[in-house]
Amino acid sequence: MPPSATRSLFLCCFHGGGGGSEVSRRLGLRPRYPSMPRRPKGAAFAGGGGGDLEAAAGAGSEEEEKVAVFSVSGMTCAACAGSVEKAVKRLPGIHDAAVDVLGGRAQVVFYPAFVSDINITEAIEDAGFEAKLIDEEVKEKNILLCRLHIKGMACKYCTSTVEFALQVSPGVQRASVALATEEAEIRYDRRIVSPSQLIQAVEETGFEAILVTAGEDRSRIDLKIDGILDERMLMIVKSSIQALPGVENIKFNTELHKVTISYKPDQTGPRDLIEVIKSATSGHVSASIYLEADGRDQNRYGEIKRYRQSFLWSLIFTIPVFLTSMVFMYIPWVKDGLERKVFNMMSTGELLRWILSTPVQFFIGRKFYVGAYKAMCRGTPNMDVLIALGTNTAYLYSVYSVLRAATSENYMTTDFFETSSMLISFILLGKYLEILAKGKTSEAIAKLMDLAPETATLLMFDHEGNVVGEKEIDSRLIQKNDMIKVVPGGKVACDGFVTWGQSHVNESMITGESRPVAKRKGDTVIGGTVNENGVLHVRATFVGSESALAQIVRLVESAQMAKAPVQKFADQISGVFVPLVILLSLLTWFAWFIAGRLHSYPNSWIPPSMDSFQLALQFGISVMVIACPCALGLATPTAVMVATGVGASQGVLIKGGQALESAQKVDCIVFDKTGTLTIGKPVVVDTRLLKNMVLREFYDYATAAEVNSEHPLAKAIVDHAKKLHPEENHIWPEVRDFISVTGHGVKAEVSDKSVLVGNKSFMLSSGIDIPVEASEILMEEEEKARTGIIVAMDREVVGIISVSDPIKPNAHEVISYLKSMNVESIMVTGDNWGTANAIGKEVGIEKIVAEAKPEQKAEIVKELQLFTVLKTKLLQLSGRTVAMVGDGINDSPALVSADVGLAIGAGTDVAIEAADIVLMKSNLEDVITAIDLSRKTFFRIRMNYVWALGYNVIGIPIAAGVLFPFTGFRLPPWVAGAAMAASSVSVVCWSLLLRYYKSPKIVGS
Repeated sequence: MPPSATRSLFLCCFHGGGGGSEVSRRLGLRPRYPSMPRRPKGAAFAGGGGGDLEAAAGAGSEEEEKVAVFSVSGMTCAACAGSVEKAVKRLPGIHDAAVDVLGGRAQVVFYPAFVSDINITEAIEDAGFEAKLIDEEVKEKNILLCRLHIKGMACKYCTSTVEFALQVSPGVQRASVALATEEAEIRYDRRIVSPSQLIQAVEETGFEAILVTAGEDRSRIDLKIDGILDERMLMIVKSSIQALPGVENIKFNTELHKVTISYKPDQTGPRDLIEVIKSATSGHVSASIYLEADGRDQNRYGEIKRYRQSFLWSLIFTIPVFLTSMVFMYIPWVKDGLERKVFNMMSTGELLRWILSTPVQFFIGRKFYVGAYKAMCRGTPNMDVLIALGTNTAYLYSVYSVLRAATSENYMTTDFFETSSMLISFILLGKYLEILAKGKTSEAIAKLMDLAPETATLLMFDHEGNVVGEKEIDSRLIQKNDMIKVVPGGKVACDGFVTWGQSHVNESMITGESRPVAKRKGDTVIGGTVNENGVLHVRATFVGSESALAQIVRLVESAQMAKAPVQKFADQISGVFVPLVILLSLLTWFAWFIAGRLHSYPNSWIPPSMDSFQLALQFGISVMVIACPCALGLATPTAVMVATGVGASQGVLIKGGQALESAQKVDCIVFDKTGTLTIGKPVVVDTRLLKNMVLREFYDYATAAEVNSEHPLAKAIVDHAKKLHPEENHIWPEVRDFISVTGHGVKAEVSDKSVLVGNKSFMLSSGIDIPVEASEILMEEEEKARTGIIVAMDREVVGIISVSDPIKPNAHEVISYLKSMNVESIMVTGDNWGTANAIGKEVGIEKIVAEAKPEQKAEIVKELQLFTVLKTKLLQLSGRTVAMVGDGINDSPALVSADVGLAIGAGTDVAIEAADIVLMKSNLEDVITAIDLSRKTFFRIRMNYVWALGYNVIGIPIAAGVLFPFTGFRLPPWVAGAAMAASSVSVVCWSLLLRYYKSPKIVGS
């Protein structure tokens, strides 16, 4: 495939378009889940008055769904995220909520008729966390393209059910559903069907649907407003913006000095908006791009700074406590001073430790008290509860001992002030290191975002189209149809196409393709890529949030928020972990205390400075503070976040944890042939006429029938026929009654003849006899790994066109490497058996299914999954985890049906929408990268779980003193706390090692 076509199709995969997914209608299954209510039952409408839901909906027809994104601070583990999610979902009018604990974000879909963003913020804060609205978008009805988030889909069959239901809805032109992103994209006629009806169609199949985005011709921008914003200025700014053509919606946030504007990019853009604000206010108010990412970074840096300061302050107090209790006691003259009595039996050292540890306990450690209190209020005890209980037990017992010594003349006291203060210090250090490490998990996204250049050169033209000047502008201010100049060595500032000049562009940072790609007039370019030599003039087509780079970033962010199924295991444990640890701690203390009272162990076991109660207390505190639920909660999301980012940087877009988890289990890969194992650009190599006719006339009839087909073989025939005509735009004969039979051929009435072009089975099914001479030619072509295309006119075979599609480089090496990974390869193609066998032999695939229609490809995948035997009797295979690799519209049903669908990046947008993993390059080596990366990621996840569980399973008994009777080894509480802090950091660091992942090197690459 030419590089220009490859890049054009790559851009199409992000910008929508295309059809052809109706073939997957046959794959529908019965729904697994009941439909969910879209609005709260019996809730009063916000506009006042009661009434039933339908009445409310009717009264508020102008009120649509909203999607709000909140910044949530204070979350430390999966239990915290679960608490936020539950708190939000308890509110009336909430459609759905998703929480990203690593990114500190919550996305809420709600009905403004029943609940507001202020209510949601208050609910999150009542749950014990700080919340701030950072983004809100109104979902409007007046659109041509919408995306739905669909909940409850468990497998590929579910997506087929939803896709079928949407396709048969009146007014729907195209619908495609992706399981990994749990989204459906629907192109529809708003005059016939509305978004609410589309949602209802989905819910009638048993799934819950949420409107995510509305409108392919609608963009949105956040502007920062600088200046005095009184009511008069706000009115002036709002009215001036509304007067611009294409502006659809305006929303002000005076607290953040931000205005959010929805507009049609064909009619206006960010430069127009900024200029009109400045001119309308006579320069008193100015506007600039609002940097949301910077705000998120500031929050993270602020959290890092707070933990660092807290840790340093705790060290100022904790080090003296540690020295007076652990070190100075071995220095005679210092020891004498510390043991000097102040009040009765209370010594100077005890009083000093009490004074120094109190600020650490109640001021520096205040956040643990607040977190514990809020966690207990919402009924979900977390790590803060264990820390607060453990440190308070040590501190309060020490206070009791010191006060008793101060009021007694013979009581020998032992305090644990060093335990409480050192525990808090080590935990603060652990949290500080953990936040630093978690910040590095999103570095891949940051690097992707940094690919876009900061400035761009805008060309200005006169009325005759001549360049009259240049202007350097912020690249974020580029508008659709702007003409941008790209100099040698400069970055392409936006997606678009070349109108003048020629050069080579390095696209490795986006597609992973290492070789520079030639660009000339008419070729597409991608924003963020690097121009290597010549000057290019590029017309902007997709800018801002619609660019390929922005789409990739959003896809990766979406993937990082999606939970892998294996994470449910950690969520289930987290729900009971803290109460169980508290119970074990109490049982430990009680068992050792009773054993001491009953003298069940010798007095020599008790350290000289303690009694049996204090020994039991230390064991109980150690159990409480060594347990760590945070490590379990971080085991999966940190690894998935790093893996999806690393994959994107290597040209492998993985759509979430579900895709990663399925890919690592793959033991059978079904390859399409055309465009996957082969280059996908077949060429005509021979023509055999069986009747007396002019070759040009033969091709005129064949090409007229094939020119309307999208199949690569048809394009090869058309390209070859064009070479037979010297004129550039040859007009082909008139065509009527065109019919395409996918995977077999076409038939049409061309001028005065009935023309059929296709394979042997197509001719036989159409009642056309195949002459012996034609059969012999077909056999010869099959032996040469060529495809013989039969052309029949007026029910008589008149010729055979031989087409060959070159095999991709390293295809044989890829298949061999997959075999070494214990992954079996199968080729399924609609081509004839002879060609399929020849290609299979060349690349090393033994099991082949040829002459398969698109729906048969899907059935073959299902049969491999469902422990059955293929109807062809060639593949005696038991149930497998099956991956499908394809690139065309005819592959989309199989991509949907497979456990993992991998779409070659140069393929059609329909195939890419149906896939779980998108290979942005056309290289087969990336199939290995995708599987290898998923396996290494889940190895990390398993090791994380082994460490997190093993740490608790081994650490808790040791802390409880099971080794003490045999070895005399006892784990002090402050050491147990340090171990707990280290466990979370180690899990994050182990996941971070994925950043250094290198794809396998294949011999011959």
